[in-house]
Amino acid sequence: MDESMQIIDDQNTLINVVKLTKKFDDITAVNEISFSLKKGEIFGFLGPNGAGKTTTINMLTGLSRPNSGTIQVAGQDCTKNPKAAQHLIGIVPDESNLYPELSGFDNLCFCASLYGMFKDERQKRARQLLESFGLTDAASRKFGGYSKGMKRKLTIAAGIIHYPQILFLDEPTTGIDVASARQIRQLISDLNNTGTTIFLTTHYIEEAERLCERISFIVKGQIVKTDFVKNLLQPLMGKQIMLISVSKNPADSSRMLANGFPDYKFQTVSSGQIRIESVKPINLGQLVRFMEEQKIEVMEARRLVPTLEDIFVRVTGIEAGILKKEAEKKGGAA
Repeated sequence: MDESMQIIDDQNTLINVVKLTKKFDDITAVNEISFSLKKGEIFGFLGPNGAGKTTTINMLTGLSRPNSGTIQVAGQDCTKNPKAAQHLIGIVPDESNLYPELSGFDNLCFCASLYGMFKDERQKRARQLLESFGLTDAASRKFGGYSKGMKRKLTIAAGIIHYPQILFLDEPTTGIDVASARQIRQLISDLNNTGTTIFLTTHYIEEAERLCERISFIVKGQIVKTDFVKNLLQPLMGKQIMLISVSKNPADSSRMLANGFPDYKFQTVSSGQIRIESVKPINLGQLVRFMEEQKIEVMEARRLVPTLEDIFVRVTGIEAGILKKEAEKKGGAA
């Protein structure tokens, strides 16, 4: 079910966006997008570089003004007054905005002061967050000397220093090591469990599937699909899916296989790989024998569990691997 067909209780709607548009000269970065966020959910915003994810966050958080459309946050009209709901919002940008020359503790205290917190309150809150995020031992060290994972955790801590109702996370696990990414995903779940509503952009489809209740796919500034993860996966439930690696041109091999097995659906997914989908059990033995007769060597065959990645590729036409490559360009993989 698309977002336009979903009825969301107004009392539970924390953010409502209608036909939001942002242009930079002749380029339309965001083109009439509409969606809503419910209180207490983790909402995923998924798309490739240049799709409009960060531009959308900048408009929702008051850092950039839209050309047209409306933004409501907790009942406040943030289109006319971008700062109306800023006290409710926490922001974690894709690149840290903290000061490298300040210690972790001083960075948190400084951020708290920007929200008008008194000295005793902000110091107490800073110590609490440093302990919660496992950074107490690094509290007096300069932020510039932190590892990537530590920097990301402290940036999240700074984003929630003032107890925001809504937290915007822009690519929170991109460019950090696997262990740190796992810790941050757990922190996100913990924050959500305490009632924080989270708007999450990510390159990692499996991360969105793991964390989010609902997801929007955005491509070239337009939302192409919004729905609950369980609804997105429903069309693939009960289907048999296999991925085979072949020695010959996979496109040619797919055509041969489609002629020999009309009940199966064949798709070339990458160089040397064919995806097979069927509502009936896939007879791998018959497939292998057929391919051997056609002088096609099977290098590998494995069954797949349907994932959000399959839906993303279907809906957007973009190979999921492209997102991972874009994330790796930023310095690592989660």
